[in-house]
Amino acid sequence: MHRIIKKQFTEIVESMRMAMASLLANKMRAALTMLGIIIGVAAVITMVGLGNGAQKAIADRIQSLGSNLLFIRPGSSRFGRVHFGAGSRMTLKNKDADALAEKCTTAQVVVPEFSRNAQVEFGANNWNCRIVGTTPDFAIARSFPTTEGRYFNDDEMANSERIAVIGTDVRDNLFANIDPIGKTIKINKHNFVVVGLLTKKGQVGWMNEDDQIIIPITTAQRRVFGTDYLTGITIKVLNDQLVDKAFIQVEKILRRQHRLRRDQDNDFYIRNQSDIIDTFQQTNKTFGFLLASIAGVSLIVGGIGIMNIMLVSVTERTREIGIRKALGARKKDILLQFLIESITLSLSGGIIGILMGISLSYVLSTWANWNATVSIISVFLSFGFATLVGLFFGIYPARKASLLDPINALRYE
Repeated sequence: MHRIIKKQFTEIVESMRMAMASLLANKMRAALTMLGIIIGVAAVITMVGLGNGAQKAIADRIQSLGSNLLFIRPGSSRFGRVHFGAGSRMTLKNKDADALAEKCTTAQVVVPEFSRNAQVEFGANNWNCRIVGTTPDFAIARSFPTTEGRYFNDDEMANSERIAVIGTDVRDNLFANIDPIGKTIKINKHNFVVVGLLTKKGQVGWMNEDDQIIIPITTAQRRVFGTDYLTGITIKVLNDQLVDKAFIQVEKILRRQHRLRRDQDNDFYIRNQSDIIDTFQQTNKTFGFLLASIAGVSLIVGGIGIMNIMLVSVTERTREIGIRKALGARKKDILLQFLIESITLSLSGGIIGILMGISLSYVLSTWANWNATVSIISVFLSFGFATLVGLFFGIYPARKASLLDPINALRYE
């Protein structure tokens, strides 16, 4: 038994030696053949890394707001989708926020919001960004303090004062190296005094929290946009355990406010942080699978390249195969040699691709400030898939070589 195992091991080692010698004899061809595998593996690792990084970054930023937030928006939600019907954008009013603040016993703060993009000017500079009309409690609900200056207060809001708290992106685009505190900007041609600078938060999902200006909601509705409705209401619940209860309370209060019958759907929808995080995670997973699938096509193309080159190799070495068979080589010896060549090409490409993928992820994280986290699972999966590609696409050429008739092979020129 020991001799049989030793003999088989010796045969495999000899086949590997001959396979490597054959590949090293055609270095450029081998390198070009591996290119498809290299690109495929590197792309899979990088794309999955970018997807995982984006998912983690978004989840961290959303969770940093706290898990005890409820977001109310106008419109109806059916079967998990939001529908905006005629006039549905005007279903939330200031009186709804007042009713929630008065009757919702689970709410710590109720924050009405009206937001719209507008042109902002300072001297010769202008910028289009999101204007958010809200209350001083916005800072509490969104965990969004100022790094310089302050928020407006209740008296300033009651008097519809034209004061603003700006995000860091707005500062960078309007003021450059100038201290913005105390400066006057124009929002839709109305003069506003900058009293505060928000802390930097970055992108949260599709929204850039740094590219916005916070102003009193009374000023936004009466002086800037001329409206009496809200684009949303944010509620910070007293604690995490009361979120479900708060959800029910909010729904009952708003249905009563809007005089909706039992058979009528809500003309608003409520989301909590968990819903938002789940949505982003599902979206990122979908995109991750899509990107990985596209990158996987490169592996298939690389496998086809390997099969093509191996068929060429069989044709070029037909006489060599005939000589080996004449000297006593068996079909399985020929089959094993060509399979090892194919798998070696694929594995070599896979290893180089893994190194390239990890390096590219590091470069994107370090120099481009993209969140790219290398997944060990994606490394093993891409490496394993590369091995299977080499085996699958190497079987036909190897079988063709092993079935060659030695006499006809020796006659081949």
